[in-house]
Amino acid sequence: MAIDRGLLAILEAKVGKGEELAAFLQQARDLAVAEEGTVTWYAFRLGETTYGIFDTFAAEDARQAHLSGQIPAALGEVGPTLLASDPSIQRVDIVAVK
Repeated sequence: MAIDRGLLAILEAKVGKGEELAAFLQQARDLAVAEEGTVTWYAFRLGETTYGIFDTFAAEDARQAHLSGQIPAALGEVGPTLLASDPSIQRVDIVAVK
């Protein structure tokens, strides 16, 4: 299986909402585990209010399924409460994997 594509999402929490966003991301892990086409899924913190998600896929249909799946839907529901702005979501091409 060649892991050659991914998604990088940067999330900026509202002031005072960072821990709630972290808790949401921890719960979202279970949704990612249930996705057959998602090879890896990471949630991380870059700063007090800046968080991110990075996930990888071996096929474009898996990436598309993820983008229209439960995690983006759940993020859309909590976004107005937790996020200072819309997430920055970038498609990435993976050039090397260990």
